[in-house]
Amino acid sequence: MASTVHRTCPLCEAVCGLTLTLDDAGHVTGVRGDRDDPFSKGFICPKGASLGRLDEDPDRLREPLLKDGDGWRAASWEEAFAAVGRGLDEVTARHGRGAVGVYLGNPNAHTMAGALYATPLIKALGTRNVFSASTADQMPKHVASGLMFGHPLAVAVPDLDRTDHLLMLGANPLESNGSLCTAPDFPGRLKALRRRGGRLVVVDPRRTRTAALADEHVPVRPGTDAYLLFGMVHTLFAEDLVTPSHEVNGLDEVREAAKHFPPEAVARRTGVPADVVVRLARELAAARTAAVYGRIGTCTAEFGTLAQWLVDVLNVLTGNLDRPGGAMFPKPATEFAAGRRTYAVGRWRSRVRGLPEANGELPVATLADEIETPGEGQVRFLLTVAGNPVLSAPNGARLDGALGRLDFMVSVDPYLNETTRHADVILPPPRVLQSGHFDFALLGFAVRNYARYSPPALPLAGRPSESQILARLAMLASGLEGDADDLDEFVIGQLLDKAVRTPGSGVEGRDPGELRVELEGATGGERRLDLMLRLGPYGSWSGGGDLTLRGLLDHPHGLDLGPLEPRLHEVLRTASGRVELAPPPLLDDVERLRAGLEAEPPEMVLIGRRHLRSNNSWMHNVGPLVGGSNRCTLQINPADAERLGLDGEAVVRSAKGQVTVPVEPTDAIMPGVVSLPHGWGHTGGGQRVAAAHAGVSVNDLTDETTVDVPSGNAVFNGVPVTISPTV
Repeated sequence: MASTVHRTCPLCEAVCGLTLTLDDAGHVTGVRGDRDDPFSKGFICPKGASLGRLDEDPDRLREPLLKDGDGWRAASWEEAFAAVGRGLDEVTARHGRGAVGVYLGNPNAHTMAGALYATPLIKALGTRNVFSASTADQMPKHVASGLMFGHPLAVAVPDLDRTDHLLMLGANPLESNGSLCTAPDFPGRLKALRRRGGRLVVVDPRRTRTAALADEHVPVRPGTDAYLLFGMVHTLFAEDLVTPSHEVNGLDEVREAAKHFPPEAVARRTGVPADVVVRLARELAAARTAAVYGRIGTCTAEFGTLAQWLVDVLNVLTGNLDRPGGAMFPKPATEFAAGRRTYAVGRWRSRVRGLPEANGELPVATLADEIETPGEGQVRFLLTVAGNPVLSAPNGARLDGALGRLDFMVSVDPYLNETTRHADVILPPPRVLQSGHFDFALLGFAVRNYARYSPPALPLAGRPSESQILARLAMLASGLEGDADDLDEFVIGQLLDKAVRTPGSGVEGRDPGELRVELEGATGGERRLDLMLRLGPYGSWSGGGDLTLRGLLDHPHGLDLGPLEPRLHEVLRTASGRVELAPPPLLDDVERLRAGLEAEPPEMVLIGRRHLRSNNSWMHNVGPLVGGSNRCTLQINPADAERLGLDGEAVVRSAKGQVTVPVEPTDAIMPGVVSLPHGWGHTGGGQRVAAAHAGVSVNDLTDETTVDVPSGNAVFNGVPVTISPTV
């Protein structure tokens, strides 16, 4: 008999609700959008519709693999964990914990295991050599938010459902479904904005699907968003249009810095006419409500942190920060308030290049350096969890070679791919439907407050969950006997002890033992979720409501927790208690921006692009998601293609490498710019569909030696290249 289950789609940041039909054997026979989900309201994209195919991919690993000479052999879980323990012990005995490295891939943000167990695992490993996809994606936003608001997760998102004017830079949510802005049916929300008389302006080197929907598309030279935004800030000050609605520090310093970026000067650098720069600023200031939103195209650029800073400077200067219809701070159900702090980057630096730590991790752009360069602290043991940095990190070809030089490598991953093929042990997580799901990270960026928990739909059938895998690795690294339950009880105890000692927590002064008895859940992860919900702003212990795990289980379609509300006073963590509009590290970097104001742009530069039917390199092994627009082609303006004599294929060269790729002429991209999608170049050997549609890796062209200075983020947009016909 068929059964129906409801769960959150874990394949991108939109957190859409799905309704799945399963047969008696647990196979997915149907997927549709959950019409009763109060947030997504039945919206579904091709990725979500293919969840069953992805979940049951025949190339997915079902049991651990151990390296055996030049090949692999299947192993039991106990044998695999024993091999990991020996490898870790041998490396640390000879070289210490400083020889251990960790890489966390993007999928960790989409799993409960990644959210709950990555931090204890890193602490158990005792290393500062921590890398993640964040420094190939979004770290500039976290650094800018941390310096301005005192916490890197205090990210203001556009109040999409109420704004009258949205200025969007370097984002294409009609393809990506949104990023650092969790909004199911982003396309529908943008159309609703226009239907109610609002205005949408998209700044992008390509006329993307999002730009085509907009009231106005403003082409801009890749990597110059910070200049454009500073030109707008200059205009606001020059025309006395500055109307901040909050107490801020640094207003005079920002005014002084903006004097160096008049519209006429930034026009030469950006390709955006001076009168357009001025008009964009005036329209933003004149709108009844407005929000500025910048995403990956602005983050993965040479001045990514300055661009993200200036996004919120504009939100502040126009009085649109923390107001309905402006840029607002979500209130996630698992948020637990902390005290004031001084946010800083560069608390330590990488061994070889001296790049700054940010949020407890080092830039992935220097991972190959740390593996290749001899000396104390050289990374010799690497653990990767759900990531494929050979395809996603800059100069992936170099990293590919570096991974082959490790003494020992462990990967927690469902596939044998370009990265995991270097591992000595691969530990595959279970199917999606065998795992519980709660979006700890993504609901912190939601455009409407909401919560939903999806319990496992299928039993584990004698194998460990992903949480148990990571917990077992943490116990191994600690040299302790035990399992996931032991780790969970330790973490729960720590959290309860902190809560009862925190003034105003709702449980201040209570007995942790008595509180522990109240927690529910079939697993340690569920009990930890229950604890976080009870302590959160809607929780039964905090006094904000009665939300618990039981409440979410009783509402399988999710709970609407209301629209975003002004709450800057709750999220602000700066030592001054004010918004720091001019953080010194960012003012210092303005000098670097000024130095490039008169620079001549390269003849041709490279940018990436997103596809609706993939998320990085995840989904190229699912037949229905490959093909159509989801192809690895070089988009180029027809005038450039004709000038360069391109026909069929082209050779793209950079300072780091070259690729040969099919040419796709299109007037959707501005002259002087070419675009390759991210996540292709499949040569790992374990994914048959992906191998048949291999494409090329754009990161054989990107430069690991060029980073955004304040955050260390990799630079993927504005890469100088030359284009020539194939011989």
